[in-house]
Amino acid sequence: MEKIDKKKSAKETVFMRRITIVSAIMLIIVIATQSIGYSQDKKMTMKEKEDAWRAERLKKRAVSERREFVNDSIQHVQAIIAIRNGSWALEASNITFNNGATNFVTPSTNYVSINNGTGTIQTAFDNTNVYSPNGLGGITLEGNISNEELQVDYEGNVYYSYSILGSNVSATVSVVITANSNQATANINPNFSNRTMMMSGYIYPYNEAGVFEGTPDY
Repeated sequence: MEKIDKKKSAKETVFMRRITIVSAIMLIIVIATQSIGYSQDKKMTMKEKEDAWRAERLKKRAVSERREFVNDSIQHVQAIIAIRNGSWALEASNITFNNGATNFVTPSTNYVSINNGTGTIQTAFDNTNVYSPNGLGGITLEGNISNEELQVDYEGNVYYSYSILGSNVSATVSVVITANSNQATANINPNFSNRTMMMSGYIYPYNEAGVFEGTPDY
């Protein structure tokens, strides 16, 4: 695995812009092509009308799928750039514990992130009637980041890991981002216990994420 090289972010920004421009041109061509076909005024049999209707529906579906693929690819590149820039957040929709239990959670308050040199791990189980350190039904842990490593395999899956060390946290976090998307998982492994935890959701640049931080546990 390679060490994080933040100098690469500028090149990747240019690369992402090129992807955006090329993808936009492709969409324009597909949509323009889709609009051609019924300009000719001719009598059609019911079978011909049905065939034309099915062909039109398939074209619309292809345009929609192409648009989704382009958007997913752009978000994938944005996620990699955000990691290299040290400013990102993984919003979790569910959390799985080492005993196999899974909780479906609110993404805005359950996340792992790095921003301004500080790493954060937060859980919030929407039970504010019970005392919790962060006031959200869970914990908010912060610490310094070190030992960052990043690897991309031939299929485009991203493997990113780092250590987080603070007054109440010492753990290794391993993030996997699925190829051609910003869907991701984060495995959190405490260094002094076996109480592992996996967060699953989507990763965004920090300034685009909708995370809400509770009271840190100092």
